[in-house]
Amino acid sequence: MSDIATKIEARFTELGIKVQPDEIETRLDQLINKFKVPPEEARRNVINYFLKVHNIPRTEFFEKRETPQVKASEIKEDGKWVTLRARVVQLWETNHESVSQVGLLGDESGTIKFTKWTKAALPQVEEGKSYLFKNITTSEWQGQFSVKLNKTSEIVPIDENVEVGRTLFEYSGAIVDIQSGSGLIKRCPECNRALIKGACGEHGKVDGIYDLRVKAVMDDGEKVQDILLNREVTEALVGITLDQAKDMATEALDQAVVLDVIKSKLVGRYFIVSGSKLDRFILVNTIRQDTTPIEEGIMSLLATAAPVAQEA
Repeated sequence: MSDIATKIEARFTELGIKVQPDEIETRLDQLINKFKVPPEEARRNVINYFLKVHNIPRTEFFEKRETPQVKASEIKEDGKWVTLRARVVQLWETNHESVSQVGLLGDESGTIKFTKWTKAALPQVEEGKSYLFKNITTSEWQGQFSVKLNKTSEIVPIDENVEVGRTLFEYSGAIVDIQSGSGLIKRCPECNRALIKGACGEHGKVDGIYDLRVKAVMDDGEKVQDILLNREVTEALVGITLDQAKDMATEALDQAVVLDVIKSKLVGRYFIVSGSKLDRFILVNTIRQDTTPIEEGIMSLLATAAPVAQEA
């Protein structure tokens, strides 16, 4: 907090405004410790308060600046201004009006979460396309780093297709739950986010494009892990193509029939998954059934039954 307060004070001093450090820290302390507001959001809140008090335009405070271009894996510090050359790996749905887009960016070094604020009024990015994200801020929450796009940020499309490097994680356990938003879903044709009750949070009522996915919870006996399977992985695992899923839903007049089939084939079974990890999810690249727990269970039963057979 002291470091954040010092940076805020320094910037106001550059503008010829004297702001008391202890007043900055008091406001940060209330937001972060009392109201549990994330540090980056608390920082913006405090800055906006003093901007209003001293009648300073936001554009004057957040002046355009040349920021260093970094790799995703190099982002290890909170509150830095950077430029990132990256591809939009994945877009996620968001129900927050304050968030325009949220998802995953990637470059040769790895991946990182991004959030684009609605108030920033920046152009929409498309999944699979590459951009130069200028003047964005880094943020840290519970040990996870991300980047934020605000009013001073700039999104520049680039022709090249940025290669994305991934650090793979492996996890084995039983699938214990299939979460809502799984099965046959529809996505917005403009921004690719999943529709909720036929509407996109950004573009309203639209004619959605069908997709197939699984959001599941795995349990290894000690901890649980959320996993996310895209259409290709889901089709291969469940044995149902997207076209077949649409036919099933049309025949039953209910998309839930696809979800029921997925649950019947996955829940309670053991799998080994591999993929890149972000926040609580493993974005699954490969998944295969794990027979080890079953084999161990059979051996345990045989070992228990053996003395009984000898006594008989």
